[in-house]
Amino acid sequence: MKRLMLAAMLACPPLAITWPATAQPFTPEQRAAIVDIMREALRRDPSILRDALGALEAAENEARDGAARNAVRANAAALFRDPRDPVLGNPQGSVTLVEFFDARCGYCKQLHPVMEELLRRQPDVRLVLKDLPILGPNSRSASRALLAAQAQGKYAALQDALMRLREEPTEAVLRREAERVGADWARIRRDMEDPEIQRRLEGNGRLAMALRIEGTPALVIGERLVPGAVDLATLERLVDEARARR
Repeated sequence: MKRLMLAAMLACPPLAITWPATAQPFTPEQRAAIVDIMREALRRDPSILRDALGALEAAENEARDGAARNAVRANAAALFRDPRDPVLGNPQGSVTLVEFFDARCGYCKQLHPVMEELLRRQPDVRLVLKDLPILGPNSRSASRALLAAQAQGKYAALQDALMRLREEPTEAVLRREAERVGADWARIRRDMEDPEIQRRLEGNGRLAMALRIEGTPALVIGERLVPGAVDLATLERLVDEARARR
């Protein structure tokens, strides 16, 4: 019990510890004695500090996860039910994933085949894609081209092409890839300037800020925010957990 109490004290900054107003304050000598006790305890058992730091990290993670869940609930309609968003997998799926991605993001490209395999193995999964072009002008052009291609029913094909791309998505490359998947490039190029596309990208950016997303890829699975690329086993576990909570 003493060990747990000491760990709890170490997990809190000294100035954060408050006492009842009626408590007698420690004298300097008493404070020095307490510090000596703590030092001696740490010398004898350094794992106390490890436990304290672990408890502090767990508390911070719990608070962060709670804030993320609240943000997901508050933005559920924009996340899961925006009719303008491109959807892969089963449009009527019982489990919805949301992926914020940048077409130039290396980790997004790493996640792409994993997500493809998930959709193949889990036919009840609905994947909502949110373009979040945060890596510069070529990213913004790629996102504009993708959303313009959506009007031709070519979003999925062009997105797949760009995620497999290992070169910069310059305008010439975008045109080549768009034509390769059978899209009308002249129409895409014209539609890329549609103000509605800019509004959609700005909306995705505001949504990412509301969720405190700091990079791509970022996934929303159920009420969980999952930053970064994950492997197939982790993705399937998270989907199973979301399915079980329905």
